[in-house]
Amino acid sequence: MKSISRTISSRRQTLADTAEDVYKFVRDRGLDHAVEREKNLRPLLSIKDLIRSEPAKSVPISVITTQKDSLRVPLRPIEFIRSFPSVFQEFLPGGIGIHPHINLTPEVLNLDADKQLVYGSESYKQGLADRLLKLLMINRINKIPLEILDLLKWDLGLPQDYVESMVPEFPDYFRVIKSKLSRCRGELELVCWSNDHAVSVLEKKAKTLGKGEYLKGSAIAFPMKFSNGFVVDKKMKKWIDEWQKLPYISPYENALHLSATSDESDKWAAAVLHEIMNLFVSKKAEKDVILHLGEFMGMRSRFKRVLHNHPGVFYLSSKLRTHTVVLRDGYKRGMLIEGNELVTSRNSYMKLMSTVKKENKKAVSSSKREDKGKVEGEVCDTDAKAEEDDDVSGSEVEGDERVDDDEDDDEVDQNQSLRRGRGNSSPRAGRRSFGNSGSKDKPRSRGNKIKLTTEKKRSRVY
Repeated sequence: MKSISRTISSRRQTLADTAEDVYKFVRDRGLDHAVEREKNLRPLLSIKDLIRSEPAKSVPISVITTQKDSLRVPLRPIEFIRSFPSVFQEFLPGGIGIHPHINLTPEVLNLDADKQLVYGSESYKQGLADRLLKLLMINRINKIPLEILDLLKWDLGLPQDYVESMVPEFPDYFRVIKSKLSRCRGELELVCWSNDHAVSVLEKKAKTLGKGEYLKGSAIAFPMKFSNGFVVDKKMKKWIDEWQKLPYISPYENALHLSATSDESDKWAAAVLHEIMNLFVSKKAEKDVILHLGEFMGMRSRFKRVLHNHPGVFYLSSKLRTHTVVLRDGYKRGMLIEGNELVTSRNSYMKLMSTVKKENKKAVSSSKREDKGKVEGEVCDTDAKAEEDDDVSGSEVEGDERVDDDEDDDEVDQNQSLRRGRGNSSPRAGRRSFGNSGSKDKPRSRGNKIKLTTEKKRSRVY
């Protein structure tokens, strides 16, 4: 495990003169697994959506190859597609010199139909609209370019055509307007502020635990959990305790007037990022995407500082050749605590993908066992043949016949060696090739073998 040293600087006046506390980054296997298990899911669904968008419901493999980067395919496209035969089918259309085409199997088409039902359900659309509304209210200018929403499409659980299919159904929530920004096709703008939705997850929990006695602006402690092996010394614990006792500023309030280097601003920025992470379907997102959103909100540096200073609230995974931010209190033992219909649909895809892998492993294992059985059978046949050769009379093992026997033995030894290398037979099978006794010792020399055979036959004569 690679350790990364990072520093936390205390910014409160009382701790300003203290030395920097150095801590070692410790991996969380459960959260790393939560990130890594979706390694192939996103590119697989991207290819699936590309195929569905075509009128013929199939695409040439060359099209997928040219769009490899945008589809985020981690392997050569043909290798990736052939890794999931229950999802993709490869075929050659009629004609000469035509590249292979890819279409979808009936199994994945059924899952896709279920996913479309999820996008079309009233409960899911209402939950998605609420999340978009809250994201617009968190942003101080109450609007977000569509290009940024496209980056967050996977994390928010937006359908591909959300601008046409979902946005018009909630005219009292938001609307798409023309943007004054260059190279921007439009912006999603807040239509009406909702006080009922302007309550963070932590504020709701505080009201529940306090039985409704929570007062706005009171101190709310962030749930913290560190990776096993992470050491919190006394100095760092003191800083965390003081930070937790600071007043909680709602993420739906604008606190950009606070000094960016103050602990109060740090806690507000943590509240903003914590609420945004709770809006995501899987309570995680790539660091670059979060920082891109933070740059538009004018909070990029604050988000970076929060991720750096609070590893007990946000975990930074380096799996999949990128950095992924995971909300710690959204998971328990590496499993997502709160899911929805879309999470269930994605799990169905992953189950189908893993089932195919298991079947392929069984087929490979069965093939290996068959090859091993063939090798052992051939070895036994060779042993039996060697025993028959031993029945030759002593007079026939004279002169030139000794040379023929040597050549036959050399040929058998070479064949057995090749079979052991080619068939991956066990050392036990290799030992059986030397004779039926199963001895671990090396085979006797050919001269001794011939001598014993001659004496054996002579005893029969006499």
